[in-house]
Amino acid sequence: MWIKDWLRHLGLPEKKKVSSRYKKNQEHIRQVKKRKQREWRARVKYRILQRKRLMIITGSLLVLLLMITGGIGIVRAMGKTRLYEKADRKQPEMIKTPPEEVLQEEEETEWKEGWVRYQGNIYEYKSDILTFLVMGIDKNKDVEKTEEGTDGGQADALFLVVVDPSDRTLKIVGINRNTMTDIAIYDENGDMTATVKAQIAVQHVFGDGMEESCEYQKKAVENLFYGLPIHGYAAVNMKAISTINDAVGGVEVTVLEDLTRKDKSLVKDAKVHLTGKTAFWYVQYRDTTVFGSADLRLARQKQYVNGFVAAAKKAAKENISVILDLYQAVMPQMVTDVSLDEVAYLAPLLVDYRFSDNSFYTMTGETVAGEQFEEFYVDETALYELILEVFYEKVESME
Repeated sequence: MWIKDWLRHLGLPEKKKVSSRYKKNQEHIRQVKKRKQREWRARVKYRILQRKRLMIITGSLLVLLLMITGGIGIVRAMGKTRLYEKADRKQPEMIKTPPEEVLQEEEETEWKEGWVRYQGNIYEYKSDILTFLVMGIDKNKDVEKTEEGTDGGQADALFLVVVDPSDRTLKIVGINRNTMTDIAIYDENGDMTATVKAQIAVQHVFGDGMEESCEYQKKAVENLFYGLPIHGYAAVNMKAISTINDAVGGVEVTVLEDLTRKDKSLVKDAKVHLTGKTAFWYVQYRDTTVFGSADLRLARQKQYVNGFVAAAKKAAKENISVILDLYQAVMPQMVTDVSLDEVAYLAPLLVDYRFSDNSFYTMTGETVAGEQFEEFYVDETALYELILEVFYEKVESME
């Protein structure tokens, strides 16, 4: 399997002759790390179990409450409350004052926790914002639990979906699957053995291919974005693309690159109404023999997502249950910690909030040819500014 070859390629420093005392110290450190990892995994599994139980209970409550006048309002209120409680932290861990910035002496006394000063402006995190990680997993079958190890599948598509009540907008941040970042390596026992710089999509291969893999991937994305709070995730196997696409009546696109080797209708510059398998190939396929194939596919995915959101909003305005029906339809191909009551809360927001082509952000950086695979290096300054633009607002007055 390629992942095992990749792990061997990463290599670890060759063992050197060391004293018995050093070995004992290192063994103690390893045991402490393993204990902490087991404790973290136990907390994750407990949260997952609790969420599963809540989803079952919530599903039953939803049926009962909808039989009562005004019941949907209660369900939505429950969903809203739970969503805001789910994030592991309240705000990103942005640098309070970058090295090139100097706080004015009089500002120190007024400074509030979580504020960020950048290029002469002060920013505050939007505490009412909701952020979700959406993953497209490179598997063409229903989700199933895998043995602990490296069979979880790669997260070939990664998006942050941002629901912003402050200006009633939806925003999406596309993450290049080849983004080089810190990836945690886990052994067959689920213990973290190392941290390496690798493509962010690889993180999902570790774990059980379900909630555990999603938690690992979520943590990697949070760390990349300076500890950004993420309120939920949905990992969808690529098999579901056709189902998702057809549920909103298909998506209209102008084909960005020739994909006729997969579907004869996908001629460059042709206007095509994507349905069924054609939608699958347009969103999923990339020719790995072509340099920058991940960038080309991300451009197609950006175009497709813009069209999909427009189609979904139109369909939901005609019938709001479309979103709930879609949630149920993709469950066999999806792993998520977003429950039915949370979907009930989000559905009207997804319909009412504004979204345009300018609402889709991508990360600035450079793709280079690595020893084995392509590598995308993020422009850290641009990423910092993107986070400020999407998740923060300027503080106009310090009073």
